[in-house]
Amino acid sequence: MPSALRTLEQERAKYAWECVQQCLDHAIKQLKMAIEKEQDQRRKKELAKRLQNLQKSGDEWKGKYGSVVRRLPSYILTNGLGQTLAFLKAKGKGEPDSEHEILYQHLAGWLQKQLSINGDFLDWLVKTATSQQYRLATMEALALLQWLKRFVEAELPKGSEE
Repeated sequence: MPSALRTLEQERAKYAWECVQQCLDHAIKQLKMAIEKEQDQRRKKELAKRLQNLQKSGDEWKGKYGSVVRRLPSYILTNGLGQTLAFLKAKGKGEPDSEHEILYQHLAGWLQKQLSINGDFLDWLVKTATSQQYRLATMEALALLQWLKRFVEAELPKGSEE
């Protein structure tokens, strides 16, 4: 019978693997949904052009995603989880094809699931979380990022450092 810790570690690995394998597809899907919802024709054309560019230069985008993943653990250790997530949201600017936005969604999605949080994770972390919950979320984020980094290094092209 497997231990609960091993099972959690396997879940982290599986989730991280899926994130890395599907990061570009996730960005493309988000961009297509944004195009469908957009009412402003000028913005819609801009998003469509970005979609074309993203589909052409997928390896470059994956490299940038990988670069952000590689740096994120040190950001968390230096600045804290809340500030790091706020940084990802600010850099992503809510753009559906931003590697920062996609990574924020991957990380927040995992933490919401593991900590049974409904609604916006960053909002919960800043307004509601106790110091014990904050530490638990930080440890869980770092544990997931360990897997993400391993898979990024194994699967994605090296990106340029920003």
